[in-house]
Amino acid sequence: MQPTDIANPSYFHKVVDCQWACPAHTPVPEYIRLIGQGRYSDAYMVNWVSNVFPGILGRTCDRPCEPACRRGRVEESNGEHPQPVAICRLKRVAADHKDDVRDRMPIPVAPELRRKGKRIACIGAGPASLTVARDLAPQGYQVTVFDTEAKAGGFMRTQIPHFRLPESVIDEETGYVLNLGVDFRGGQRVDSMNELLAQGFDALFVGCGAPRGRDLQLPGRTEAAAQIHIGIDWLASVSFGHVTRIGKRVIVLGGGNTAMDCCRSARRLGGEDVKVIVRSGFEEMKASPWEKEDAMHEGIPIINFHVPKAFVHEGGKLTGMTFEVVKAVRDDKGRRQLVATGEPDVVVACDEVLIAVGQENSFPWIERDCGIAFDEWGLPVLDKKTFQSSLAQVFFGGDAAFGPKNIITAVAHGHEAAVSIDRLLHGEDIRQRPAPHVNLLSQKMGIHEWSYDNAISGDARFKVPWAKAEKALANIRVEVELGFDAATAFKEAERCLNCDVQTVFTDASCIECDACVDICPMDCITFTDNGEEHDLRTRLKAPARNSTQDLYVSGLLKTGRVMIKDEDVCLHCGLCAERCPTGAWDMQKYLLMETYAGERARDRKSTRVGAQRMEARA
Repeated sequence: MQPTDIANPSYFHKVVDCQWACPAHTPVPEYIRLIGQGRYSDAYMVNWVSNVFPGILGRTCDRPCEPACRRGRVEESNGEHPQPVAICRLKRVAADHKDDVRDRMPIPVAPELRRKGKRIACIGAGPASLTVARDLAPQGYQVTVFDTEAKAGGFMRTQIPHFRLPESVIDEETGYVLNLGVDFRGGQRVDSMNELLAQGFDALFVGCGAPRGRDLQLPGRTEAAAQIHIGIDWLASVSFGHVTRIGKRVIVLGGGNTAMDCCRSARRLGGEDVKVIVRSGFEEMKASPWEKEDAMHEGIPIINFHVPKAFVHEGGKLTGMTFEVVKAVRDDKGRRQLVATGEPDVVVACDEVLIAVGQENSFPWIERDCGIAFDEWGLPVLDKKTFQSSLAQVFFGGDAAFGPKNIITAVAHGHEAAVSIDRLLHGEDIRQRPAPHVNLLSQKMGIHEWSYDNAISGDARFKVPWAKAEKALANIRVEVELGFDAATAFKEAERCLNCDVQTVFTDASCIECDACVDICPMDCITFTDNGEEHDLRTRLKAPARNSTQDLYVSGLLKTGRVMIKDEDVCLHCGLCAERCPTGAWDMQKYLLMETYAGERARDRKSTRVGAQRMEARA
């Protein structure tokens, strides 16, 4: 094998999986270390630069980083149940425990200077649009955000129940963005793309979400319509206080996170017998595992493999639903399908039904003659790299771009679209994407001292405390999860393996004494003859079975051998570097910073005023 280039982002991608699994590429180990040091405000700002909404995401994120956490892989290799670091909940710790950070935010551009800048319109005040505004406003652009609702936040405010996400957190974090000089037009619906284009904006960003919930047109739907509700619309009505109670017997149809929010909300509004009924198997449900666990923890059963057939009613009043019982089978080609079991149909009594079987994009306000092309599913035809539509100055992001996803994906779309808009308005090729900034910095403070805590904790993952059930279920605005206190946050932060602090090997300094091999607690270092990767993986001291994880391979040593390290199970404890008599090993922090809209994102040398505004205070 060829020697590994540790400064190559593609190698870093394989090692610090948590950062790359996050669509916004948040530097996870960096902010977790800061939390462990009690530097909550610093940790918050590291988060804020990349994901914009640390307090919101610390409560609601879908956690794509946690399945990629190497802590789980190391524990699994030891025969233990894998328990990744509680990355999401530590993000909340930074938000809950920080000081006042308003003076660390980017400096708003003076109004007289902002009026001279290019004009950007953002349609919708959800996470994607607010990210575009956050990135472009500090660069001197005039950013106007339109939204139907009086307050910013989009579906974060209207569709996530307050027992999961308090309104005060939304107000705070959307406020940080709007205070950058953004012109927020709340309560102002955009009814025509042509009219908006006629206002002379230099660029437009559509981040209006996927506002239409799918319906089920089954027998009885029309007759019993008064007791049947579309899930996302019902959640919005609950959020605004238009709905304050529900029937005692409630069926929730659907297996996604919206269904989990619906059933838990119904439980708090008077539903005594609330059931979730889905057509798929439990493991196939789209809801996050912890969302399903939370619902069941509150006494809500989930009934699988039941396909809805009809709404049962008497004189226009809903009394129940009929379901066909099915099972999953695979045909000769391995394709899965649901087939009837032959059992009698099941009738489930209910007073109200909440339909949460998916969401669809809806763009009735975009005239089809405005120059924006749509595909057969009603989605805009976009460049997936730049988020540009067929109309050059119009960009899409978030759920409005490729269909419903999650908050952190919407944030990532916003960052990329902001770079595209910035480059477009400077006459540059928007498909030329700026590379991230990479830096390697030694962590050595002395012979046996490092600037990071490398004592690996053996603790299992800590549980987040909950409010008492009788209190939490009695009021829909009482937050259920209480968050980690400082002591527990420290212990959870100590579980992080510091994956961004890399072992860097200098082959010219190695005397092949094998001291590093002897001291490695994971047997992940091997000195052997070089060869092809598939062969090397079988000859290591601990065979490297995870083929998705790159090996660290040195250049040729004095004996003609090479040093091979399996990054899959390395603890980054630094013992190899402490034990090495020649200093051939070092622990170096790999800092990768994404490039956001601003001078650094464009093809010119400059003082990077805008980028400095964004970064210096973080």
